[in-house]
Amino acid sequence: MDNRLYIADYDPNIYTTCLMRQVDEALAVLADLGQRLRNARLERNDSMAIFAQRLGVSERTVRALEQGRPTVQVGVLLNALWAVDALESLDQVLAPRESLLDRARQMHKARRQRASRRRATAD
Repeated sequence: MDNRLYIADYDPNIYTTCLMRQVDEALAVLADLGQRLRNARLERNDSMAIFAQRLGVSERTVRALEQGRPTVQVGVLLNALWAVDALESLDQVLAPRESLLDRARQMHKARRQRASRRRATAD
């Protein structure tokens, strides 16, 4: 029985290939992030046991984090980033951006030609 899910009107073989590429890229990013997390932990001179205790997880979970395994909960990853003072680096991930409609509105907005007159002040 075929358990794969496909989007309507797409060739299943093409869709599966595209899906695997996305997963491979995500796995590479996770592996790189895990390695950087390990380096940050070692720079702080924390053993895996101490780091796991600080996060409230097992050493096995820390090992999985550092290996970039996709099964680790996102909350654990965020706590690990906080523990090595790297959580702020996620501020730009999915940050709101100005839409094309907003840009077009700004372009067509009347630009000021001069500063407004100062009002007379009562002495």
